[in-house]
Amino acid sequence: MSVKTQEKMRAVVISKFGEPEVLKVEQVDAPQPERGEVRVRVKATAVNRADVVQRLGNYPAPPDCPQNIPGLEFAGVVDAIGDGAGPWKIGDRVFGLCGGGAYAEYVVVHGRTLAPIPQNLSFIEAAAVPEVFITAYDALVCQMRLVPGDNVLISAVGSGVGTAAVQIVKALGARSIGSSRTIEKLDQAKKLGMDDGIVVNGGKFAEEVLKLTGGHGVDLVLELTGGAYVEEDIACLAPQGRLIVVGLVAGAKANVNLGKVLSNRLEIKGTTLRRRPLEEKIQVTNVFIKQILPLFEKGLLKPIVAETFKLESAAEAHHFMQADKNFGKVILSLDSQFEAIENHSANVK
Repeated sequence: MSVKTQEKMRAVVISKFGEPEVLKVEQVDAPQPERGEVRVRVKATAVNRADVVQRLGNYPAPPDCPQNIPGLEFAGVVDAIGDGAGPWKIGDRVFGLCGGGAYAEYVVVHGRTLAPIPQNLSFIEAAAVPEVFITAYDALVCQMRLVPGDNVLISAVGSGVGTAAVQIVKALGARSIGSSRTIEKLDQAKKLGMDDGIVVNGGKFAEEVLKLTGGHGVDLVLELTGGAYVEEDIACLAPQGRLIVVGLVAGAKANVNLGKVLSNRLEIKGTTLRRRPLEEKIQVTNVFIKQILPLFEKGLLKPIVAETFKLESAAEAHHFMQADKNFGKVILSLDSQFEAIENHSANVK
């Protein structure tokens, strides 16, 4: 993408690797859309674990994305359109994913990776949707073949992806068992439709899962924590069970019982969205538009916003997430006055 140097924008920049205080709001060059691209004026974005890891210097952005501006998702309005970028019009309300750069007033993405914001969602609510609902649906349904009647274990059920997964499992007629380190988050997850909850003590939960399933185990595990949790996942999987690893907050290494993997014919898979090629990102966006957005419009799914901060308070938002205080998404708003109107409008619809 080209850069028009005379046009500037506010952005949160990683000034150096380190603690949240390294996040600084600076004036930087605003991006311009090239052929097939759309520029979006960002109204709200969200904080993800990947942003925290990138800030620490352990998760660089893809080469075609800003290297020092975090942010994987956005909600806003179409501001400029490149040639051949599709049917979008200036002023359209849109949201979607990007490889980085969403902590800013403008972001440029391929036109076919954008989705229209449902009328019943505000910008702040919309910013809480793309990363977690696309991740959860892609992992559970598209890759691991979730079907009605499945028993599904969701780790870190109070996280953004966890709260999305609970709702998706319920909407598709399956049973969810969520795990968390606090009873408070389990209580909140039950209000979203979670069937059973487990408080994880000392990293152990397999025995409790087996009790809840009558010794049979679960058909599918959505692992959002990684590390030693994977060993427990394998212990509580039913024969021919499926395990998909999405997050590695607890570490990238685990002791795997290959004997059980073989004897029970288990399927283990890992997934990520950020580094997929453009063609695959377009594909998941199409699935999102056709299969997930209608569930928001019908009220079967809803974004869960834990807390909203101003863009200038990105460091505070990172502290909040690192303290594991959030149930659902942490949002950065770029236009508080506009959002107040938007939130009121969404509530009265």
